[in-house]
Amino acid sequence: MDDTHAPHPASDTTLYGIAELARAYGVTQRTIRFYESKGLLHPQRVGTQRVYTEADKTRLGLILRAKTIGSKISEIKTFLDLYGREGEGRERQLNFVIDKTAEKIAELEDKRDQIETTLSELRVIHSGAKERLAARQPR
Repeated sequence: MDDTHAPHPASDTTLYGIAELARAYGVTQRTIRFYESKGLLHPQRVGTQRVYTEADKTRLGLILRAKTIGSKISEIKTFLDLYGREGEGRERQLNFVIDKTAEKIAELEDKRDQIETTLSELRVIHSGAKERLAARQPR
């Protein structure tokens, strides 16, 4: 068994190497290092190798989902920091999630409305262009 996926002797948790973690989420190792540099991930070291716990793997999943919906790094860090190392900030974290998701829902609904308006306008233009072209075609 290699050291990158071996149970950690003190806590019986699975550890992942950076390459394995990157593959699991389809990101580059550079992406993971970037999140480390921003304080979002805190790998342990075994010798010179970074190793990540299940908690780190879960955090990376949360980070990537948050980025997908347009969250800023600073917002993600605040969210993760609220939780604390031992989960002591769950209530604060939930309040933060409630506030941020309400903001994001409103923002996305506004974008959806703008997209719907643009689609309606484009459909009118499209239809008008087709009608003008059809009127020019000899029958």
